[in-house]
Amino acid sequence: MDFEEFRTRGKEMVDYVTDYLESIEQRPVYPLVEPGYLRQLIPDSAPQQPDSFEDLMKDVERVIMPGVTHWQSPHFHAYFPAAISFPALLADILSGAIGCIGFSWAASPACTELETVMLDWLGKMLDLPEEFLAGTSSGGGGVIQGTASESTLVALLAARNKMVTQIQAKSPDLEEVMIRSKLVAYTSEQSHSSVERAGLIAGVKMRKLPTDEKFSLRGEALKQALEKDKALGLIPFYLCATLGTTPSCAFDNIMELGPICNSENIWMHIDAAYAGSAFICPEFRPLLNGVEFSDSFNFNPHKWLLVNFDCSAMWVKKRSALIGAFKMDPLYLKHDHQDSGLITDYRHWQIPLGRRFRSLKMWFVLRLYGVKGLQEHIRKQVDLAHEFENLVRQDDQFEIINDVVLGLVCFRFKGSNDLNEKLIKRINEMRKIHIVPCQLRDKFVLRLAICARTVESKHVQYAWQNIKEIATDIQAGRQ
Repeated sequence: MDFEEFRTRGKEMVDYVTDYLESIEQRPVYPLVEPGYLRQLIPDSAPQQPDSFEDLMKDVERVIMPGVTHWQSPHFHAYFPAAISFPALLADILSGAIGCIGFSWAASPACTELETVMLDWLGKMLDLPEEFLAGTSSGGGGVIQGTASESTLVALLAARNKMVTQIQAKSPDLEEVMIRSKLVAYTSEQSHSSVERAGLIAGVKMRKLPTDEKFSLRGEALKQALEKDKALGLIPFYLCATLGTTPSCAFDNIMELGPICNSENIWMHIDAAYAGSAFICPEFRPLLNGVEFSDSFNFNPHKWLLVNFDCSAMWVKKRSALIGAFKMDPLYLKHDHQDSGLITDYRHWQIPLGRRFRSLKMWFVLRLYGVKGLQEHIRKQVDLAHEFENLVRQDDQFEIINDVVLGLVCFRFKGSNDLNEKLIKRINEMRKIHIVPCQLRDKFVLRLAICARTVESKHVQYAWQNIKEIATDIQAGRQ
């Protein structure tokens, strides 16, 4: 493919993408395929001679689209949003064309410097304490990770390294392996599974602590756990608090947890992967009160802030804590300015070496939407969630589980867990809308999230009508 053909095919691809997104509502949101379907549709080996672009695009519809769950459909209400926008799509094209691997400032100065500035822009939109911003006299700053899972793990590894270093400074004879065997980290029983997985990867004990009636982790639960573990000779060193849990969008009480962590020399990381986008709205910013006690904070613009995946924003108060855990400087990665104190080499802030020019997406979105445009997007989707909540509350056969704070509604058909399992199975088999369940205490609960950028009131009404009709059929014994 030469320049001219790329120009032609590129325009055709933009047309295809535009048509796909414009008509996505007409496609079944959930695929009707069985495992292994795709292998039967394509040859066993790559072609020896080039195929035509026309044949390739025909196979996109024949092979790929039948197996796609359409996350951008206004009928997709599962998990949390995977935001896209036209500005972000355009920025991804540019990022792919530039094709730099920004592991150091010298590898592409613009890649590094735009990221530093964009994380400061975003931090100011969230009204983060100045300690987290790079453009101040603080020792903190922001970085774009791939996912919140990576941010949790990076923070955990940095906290582990910090604690080991502190203990060895006082007791040089203690071996690192012995110290690590006594380390213990904490999180809520409602936290994302990636937090527990981070503990497995890091090789440290991870305690899952009980929550209150609102599924929130409170200070008293942490205090009790600390007392028990210290009595056993263990060393508490890390807490991952969640703002906007995946099951029910619950909020841990960081105003209680933070001071405890500070007094006990425990690194507090805040995971606000989904909910963090809402904090750009003044009315939701109080949900972040207590962030001043944390050592690190993360949320995913790629979930709800119209920046395409992957773009997970993470801030730390002390960049030296990350660099101390991950810094490696082989000769082939060194450059003239690395010791100037004026630049950042983001390879020291993350697990992989390589990184794409992801800050372009943030720059395009923030400039072409503006803060007010993004606030309007968040507010509209929260209003739609409350619209669905009101529909549920008007039907005595259903109940709302937990408070509806942002764009997630947890609800269930009054009755047994088996009844609700049957209900969600039928909903997804119909393929008109797509939702997923969660377990809250002993209850099997249905979740409806407002996800796609294009969701309107009519889609909320459509979802509720489908759910009600299927519930009525099940109750009447019709299969």
